[in-house]
Amino acid sequence: MKVLLHCCCGPCTIYPLEQLKQEGMTVMGFFYRHNIHPFTECMRRQETLEAYAESQDLKVIIQQGYALERFLRAVAFRESDRCRFCYHDRLRATAKIAKKGKFDGFTTTLLYSKFQNHRLICETAEAVAKEEGISFVYRDFREGWKQGIEQSKQLGMYRQQYCGCIYSERDRFFND
Repeated sequence: MKVLLHCCCGPCTIYPLEQLKQEGMTVMGFFYRHNIHPFTECMRRQETLEAYAESQDLKVIIQQGYALERFLRAVAFRESDRCRFCYHDRLRATAKIAKKGKFDGFTTTLLYSKFQNHRLICETAEAVAKEEGISFVYRDFREGWKQGIEQSKQLGMYRQQYCGCIYSERDRFFND
């Protein structure tokens, strides 16, 4: 099975990539950039992913451009529902590329994080898969959370302190 793996960052890619490869899948990565703020953070995550991917012989498609304004316009005044939009945007982009690239399906490293809304990610991915006419490959990667963290530390990878958007960066300092 040929699968496109949406990779939110290098550390979160470790365990899902290992699992998919162990299942005999052919995996290619996809890095989505529009939601990550500031741009320097986006580039740091991208560079970390690219270095890890090279060490694993993982080809990665890097999204071009940086449409931060589009992302901000879409979530402004709907900040409490921003994750729903963000999941949909990232997963839709992944599904479209997977379909165009004739992959058998797509999945995401978002399913690795114990901090993400697992149920909402799955619902969104299933809906996007139906819309785009491509399979969503579901795996609960959370069981490898500690393993991935330990490996990323051993590898000296950059490990970000927030999900990616300007709102999640704010939330790491203020919880009101």
